[in-house]
Amino acid sequence: MAEAISNFAHCEALVREADPDRYWASLFAPVEKRPHLYALYAFNFEIARVREAVREALVGEIRLQWWRDALQGEARGDVRANPVAAALDDTIVKFRLPRQSLVDLIDARIFDLYEDPMPSLNDLEGYCGETSSSLIQLASLILSDGANPGTADAAGHAGVAYAIAGLLRAFPIHARQGQVYVPADILAKHGVVREDIVTGRGGPGLKGALADLRAVARRHLEQARALRSTIPNAAKPAFQPVALVEPYLKAMERADYEPFHTVVDIPQWRRVWALWRGPF
Repeated sequence: MAEAISNFAHCEALVREADPDRYWASLFAPVEKRPHLYALYAFNFEIARVREAVREALVGEIRLQWWRDALQGEARGDVRANPVAAALDDTIVKFRLPRQSLVDLIDARIFDLYEDPMPSLNDLEGYCGETSSSLIQLASLILSDGANPGTADAAGHAGVAYAIAGLLRAFPIHARQGQVYVPADILAKHGVVREDIVTGRGGPGLKGALADLRAVARRHLEQARALRSTIPNAAKPAFQPVALVEPYLKAMERADYEPFHTVVDIPQWRRVWALWRGPF
């Protein structure tokens, strides 16, 4: 029992430090559900940071395979020695979470390890769905005690909106790393190529391409809002982070916004205020 408490406490500290938006949003959830949300979000962070933690893509694939094996019961050694893996496993068992959704999230993150361009908007939406949308749906299951909350469609749109906003915020960081998440079909529409981004040249069409992507995020946000009646009260805290999408997008539309130099952020008090007001 003490070990389990320690594992969940580790996850909480990790999420509070590394994923403050989801940490503050989790405070709107019932106290007894928060440790399990922290386990889910800590797992997501561990997977998302693999690219930054390794120098070679192959090493990253090995790390992702360890997590894949841990979820499928095939990892060598004591998986439960990893506090995030142990807390996540307890959460999966308690709320009967679908392990395949977590494996699919890992598989989607393989894209992060390489410097291949995002081929199309459809591919980007699929990537966001397997990562961000699935996280909202899994959190909804936790908040609904493992019962189907009927939020799949709303989670799909909400997750895409939140993920695109996050990718746009991280645009300068990704550009320096040689990563381009802006879909190639949107770039081509504005006469921009991958080299314009990874070399920091930009070009006159870049802001237009980024504006198009913000419009996609807003479209998904509106579709999620149109489905708000399908979200039961118990599951609403899973959607709380989506309240930050519009404030982040607006910050990118300020006159002083420079895509290659501005890592978009908003003051903590504004984030907490937005979360308190909620996404819908």
